[in-house]
Amino acid sequence: MAEGCVKRAFKYRFCPNDVQAAELLRTFGCVRKVCNLAPAARTEAWATRQERVNHNATSVMLTAWKKTEELAFLSDVSSVPLQQTLRHLQAAFTQFFGKRARYPRFKSRKRSRKSAEYTTSGFRFRDGRLTLAKMTDPLEIVWSSPLPEQTTPSTVTVSQDAAGRWFVSMLCDDLTLQPLPAADVAVGIDVGPDHLLTLSTGSTGEKITNPRHERRDRARLARAQRELSRKARGAGTSRAKARRKVARIRARIADRRRDTLHKPTTRLVRENQTLVIEDLTVRNMVKNHTLARAISDASRSEFRSMLEYKAAWYGREVIAVDRFFPSSKLCSVCGTLQKKMPLSLRTWTCDSCGTTHDRDLNAANNPYGASRRNPPRSREGRSQHQ
Repeated sequence: MAEGCVKRAFKYRFCPNDVQAAELLRTFGCVRKVCNLAPAARTEAWATRQERVNHNATSVMLTAWKKTEELAFLSDVSSVPLQQTLRHLQAAFTQFFGKRARYPRFKSRKRSRKSAEYTTSGFRFRDGRLTLAKMTDPLEIVWSSPLPEQTTPSTVTVSQDAAGRWFVSMLCDDLTLQPLPAADVAVGIDVGPDHLLTLSTGSTGEKITNPRHERRDRARLARAQRELSRKARGAGTSRAKARRKVARIRARIADRRRDTLHKPTTRLVRENQTLVIEDLTVRNMVKNHTLARAISDASRSEFRSMLEYKAAWYGREVIAVDRFFPSSKLCSVCGTLQKKMPLSLRTWTCDSCGTTHDRDLNAANNPYGASRRNPPRSREGRSQHQ
């Protein structure tokens, strides 16, 4: 890879013909089978012989499995996705033994993601046409955006989501992504249930409305889920059709959320050198059942993820302020900390300087100052922060 080059994945939809769809579904099934056989073999070796099985050993096992009558179908698909599955499994066990992840879990036929990864030996990409191993015809890809010039994919991942849509993701070296010129501009960002984002830009700040995409489809989703719940398990195509209907509605909501987040994150990264956000724990926040729906609809974790990887692309800096920093209760003018502030209070007046604050805008103005000093860690600040 060239110096300073960024690895970037480009994802597109495609429409396979019947032969390609059947081949891919067989490949997904074989990937899932290997992904379950290999951990079981590793677990058995450790439980019976206290032996750790590495990637090379599981690769030898895969060759032996293909020669058995029961698992001979593994030879019917390309070996590249199966070998990639073993490599990813080795990485998962490395993370587990390093105490950075949980023990690898088995893949479910109904619930697990259907995907297969091909390296350069498992596909051919010529003149903008992608042909996978074991296939004669190229995939009919919907090119929503062009690939970077003078680049070819290093890996290709084919997947099918719960809504039945087919996707292909191509990992390429993107030479067009270069650090932007340095700018002496910083912005504080506050996320909340009422507004998607509140920014400390300008004298009056800026608020970006939360579109609440889930609310727009809430009735339709509830109706589809009721229809699914009435279908008996094992009802065959009837239940499968109802499940896909629910999945399509959820996919539409997720797509709109993702599109809504891409636009402000790209703008913020391009316009500001430093971006200051709060280090919030969304997993704990959604335990509040009153706000869980609004918090989930804002996709806070995905917002931060987008902000961080785009900042890395363009040479910007993202600073996460301590989650216990009382940004809402701390006056951004004089620094006075208010004792109590219920979540229902959206506007308040500082007792010391008399400044009237919008709760969200004050929180957006505070993080940038907090990033330059040690945030308060007092018991009062921790217990009363909202």
